[in-house]
Amino acid sequence: MKTYPRSRAMGETVREIIAQLLLEECADPRLDLVTVTGVDMSSDMTHANIFVTVHGDEVRVAEAMAGLQAAKGRLRTMLGEAIRLRYVPELHFRIDPSIDEATRINEAILRERASGRIGPDEPAAESDADES
Repeated sequence: MKTYPRSRAMGETVREIIAQLLLEECADPRLDLVTVTGVDMSSDMTHANIFVTVHGDEVRVAEAMAGLQAAKGRLRTMLGEAIRLRYVPELHFRIDPSIDEATRINEAILRERASGRIGPDEPAAESDADES
């Protein structure tokens, strides 16, 4: 989605509110250890892609996503009470791919250092991280 300053600012507000609601208002145990990492708002602010990370294995991630889908209506209602917009955005939950990508790159760098191809103080080149 193309972002504008207003949609970027509203995305940050939505991120804070949804994170707070998940922490304080949702009693569903599937939503424990779910972290909201970012929100992309559409330019007309009718849709919000909410990026989350879930700590655990793939089964845990699937359970958390099912919990988020089940809580979507309640979260949207509470979001509408917390912010004043003409339309409360439709919520779309997504797994944040940047965390997995960063982990993959770090593991590649650690393998390179363990094999002795790069030194501990030497920065890893971009091409070294992409070889894994």
